Amino acid sequence: MYIFKKEPTFKFINKRYYAFALSGLIILAGMYLYLTRGFNWGIDFSGGTLVEVSFADRVSVQQVRRALGQSGLGDAQITQIGNENKFFIKAFDSSGKKTTIQEMEDHERLAKLIKGALLHDAERAALNQGKIDLNNNSEGEIATFLRSQGITDEDARDSAQKIIQLRKEATGIITDYSVLEKAGVKHRISKLLQDKSFLSRFTILSVEIVGPQVGKDLRRKATLACIWALIGMLLYIAFRFKFLYGLSGILTLTHDVLVALSFILFFNLEMSLQVIAAILTIVGYSINDTIVVFDRLRENLKIMKKESLEVILDKSLNQTLSRSIFTSFTVFLTVMAIFLFGGEVIHGFAFVMLVGVIAGSYSTIFQSCAWLKVWEKTFLKRKK
Repeated sequence: MYIFKKEPTFKFINKRYYAFALSGLIILAGMYLYLTRGFNWGIDFSGGTLVEVSFADRVSVQQVRRALGQSGLGDAQITQIGNENKFFIKAFDSSGKKTTIQEMEDHERLAKLIKGALLHDAERAALNQGKIDLNNNSEGEIATFLRSQGITDEDARDSAQKIIQLRKEATGIITDYSVLEKAGVKHRISKLLQDKSFLSRFTILSVEIVGPQVGKDLRRKATLACIWALIGMLLYIAFRFKFLYGLSGILTLTHDVLVALSFILFFNLEMSLQVIAAILTIVGYSINDTIVVFDRLRENLKIMKKESLEVILDKSLNQTLSRSIFTSFTVFLTVMAIFLFGGEVIHGFAFVMLVGVIAGSYSTIFQSCAWLKVWEKTFLKRKK
């Protein structure tokens, strides 16, 4: 299937310097941001404590930041999840070198500090009076508390399970004690909890803890993964075609990776393991298009022996243009759907993939064969 009624005759190679200039501007702008600001490293790489919290009422980022600031956590990163009353709070502990055990203890302390900072004064007073928070304490903690109040072990475990189930059904938050008995909690236990517990207006949905050393190792391994992927592609193309083809292919892939990294810096996107996965996916996707073009180029070099290299390169690109456009467009639509409807969790991956699909298609047409033209005078010696 073709987009064009007849084979197009675009002069792609003639525009190679404009393409090189555009790519250079994007990559240089990205390098400037990297040197002046650096990447926004996610918890996977920087280490820290990531807390996901949900509120019963509408709360702004400024209100959360103000509450954390009063507890000395004003430098924490706060990200609202969509338009919901949910937030990611990322806090760091940079107090020097520590053992792994000390790091984990500090991160657990930070998680408790975040929880305490979000409590209202009345909730904090209830906690100081020895009351238990039904919206934040674990099933084991609730069961232990009930046993300490004279409830039998079986009833304590059963009530704790039902309370946790209620929290799951209510997006983590119980706002009224009347729902306890409806869920099967015995009347006397429900009355006891009304006197001995409180319902905070928020709940901690999850706590993720990564030590700085773990983050440093992940950063190193992610970098090595990208480098080895590029080297592997170079060897593959050099074996299947020629070394200069492989060199052109690796420069094209490097271009795609650098453009993707530049856009990550432009939008200050969080650098996470998902983003690294997207970059590696871009490498695999882009080289597929390039190999198709190189394969057609190899055939045309045998057929069009009297033509100049530039004519053969343009011919090969035009012959594979419909295929490149169709492939890129279908992938683009799929990734766009993920970007728009996939949710906050996969947003970073989808964004980088969108950039990668566009950059990969552009580089296949304007970069891969253009580099072969650059090598022509220095390296390529074609037989007449």
